[in-house]
Amino acid sequence: MKKVNLLLLALLSFAVTGMSQTDEFKPGGKPFMKIFSNYHSTFSDGESASAFELTRLYLGYEYNFSENFSAKANLDIGDPGVGSLEMTAYVKNAYLRYKADNFTVNFGLISTTAFKTQESAWGYRYIAKSFQDAYKYSSSADLGVSVAYKFSDYLSADVIVTNGEGYKKLQSDSTFRTGFGITANPVEKLTARIYYDFITDNNTQSSLATFVGYAGDNFSLGAEYNQQFNVKYVEDRELSGTSFYGTMKASSKVKVFARYDNLFSNTVSGGSADWNLSKDGQLYIAGLEYAPVKGIKLSPNFQGWSPADESKEFSASIFLNCEIKF
Repeated sequence: MKKVNLLLLALLSFAVTGMSQTDEFKPGGKPFMKIFSNYHSTFSDGESASAFELTRLYLGYEYNFSENFSAKANLDIGDPGVGSLEMTAYVKNAYLRYKADNFTVNFGLISTTAFKTQESAWGYRYIAKSFQDAYKYSSSADLGVSVAYKFSDYLSADVIVTNGEGYKKLQSDSTFRTGFGITANPVEKLTARIYYDFITDNNTQSSLATFVGYAGDNFSLGAEYNQQFNVKYVEDRELSGTSFYGTMKASSKVKVFARYDNLFSNTVSGGSADWNLSKDGQLYIAGLEYAPVKGIKLSPNFQGWSPADESKEFSASIFLNCEIKF
């Protein structure tokens, strides 16, 4: 009996030692890739146009040095939208991250926090940018540092200081954009966030973003209100807008979604009354998403734009969007 007990004790000791060695952290990393492409037909002013597009290609690598330190580099190759250039490459992310318990610090060319929560709640970046990104309230990445702390399961806060120019204009100057955000989860699956930032260059431009969203098992809803003051440092110019979106899960591979944006600007007395009229308007998106296998998403959808300028007509587009990632 003693021999059996000693044998069992030896086996148990060996198992515990093996588990300890297995659980020991091992540095390592992995590459990643993401592709956004589409085919679309647009109808406006009695005319139509169709095209295939490759709008985005992300190539990068993530590496974990330890349980607390990691790094990420991400190359963004996309359509510049101007001139005769076909595609332009930018370094979108190149940063070091420190994470311990509820405390996180990012340093370098980092993702900004102005609309990260909203973009995640919208969930269809390969189809359309989220509100603030689409209407140039802020850039999705910039040089700087961000600090976040999770006080509890219900409350977290973050601070970010960046160059203010975005990842496509990495200028070195003494002008910084500073932002503060608070995220609350008062009940399960409900998220509320408020964010404010400012940047000063001769004048002070400031932005306010509010969001509330619900993410259930079979459906999700999101609503946001955004406002920017002294746009591009011009006194009294204000840009405002709302965005509402929702998703319903039809099956394990199919989702149905819709979105409505309304962008509008103020009238400046004694100045340019219609300073942003050519860009103001309402966006309508509706469609479905089909995910045949992990890493591939296909979405036939409708996108319509109703310009605030009454001299311009409503434009409608039929899209087939595709996302491929690993």
